Amino acid sequence: MQTKSRWMRDGISVGLMAYLAVAVFYSAFDVLASRGAFFTVNLLGRAVFRGLRDPAVLQFPVALDFPAAFWYNAVHLVMSLGIGLVVMGLVEQAEREPDQAHMVSAIIVGGFIATIGGVGLVTEPIRALVPWWSVVTANVIATAGGAAYLTVKRPGIWRRMLV
Repeated sequence: MQTKSRWMRDGISVGLMAYLAVAVFYSAFDVLASRGAFFTVNLLGRAVFRGLRDPAVLQFPVALDFPAAFWYNAVHLVMSLGIGLVVMGLVEQAEREPDQAHMVSAIIVGGFIATIGGVGLVTEPIRALVPWWSVVTANVIATAGGAAYLTVKRPGIWRRMLV
């Protein structure tokens, strides 16, 4: 039972850290672009829940659509927690079965690439405001945060996963 609670605790922690890293990255990105801290999440909420598809509308100030932004954040949080749990489940598998560590590492890398591709598809209508480099950067920061957490919580994890 100890292993299951550790796996879930670590998965939730990694997912929450990833969610927060991406949220803070895009808030900083928006503030530095003088657009307001919730600009990108507002547009993503509108794209996902309101069908925003015409990038020409982005030339004008866009009022905060609180319900769309809230639900987008909720979906983002659930997806991040799910990814954290899946990744930690894979890490647990690799630690129980060391001969599978390389395959597990490849699956995690593949999932990282698939996540970037999926986010890229969702953000296509607003590519001018959510460029590819920002999608990649946000996901790299989220992954680095999770990796740092695992380095502290599971000393030697990288040697076990990559050797």
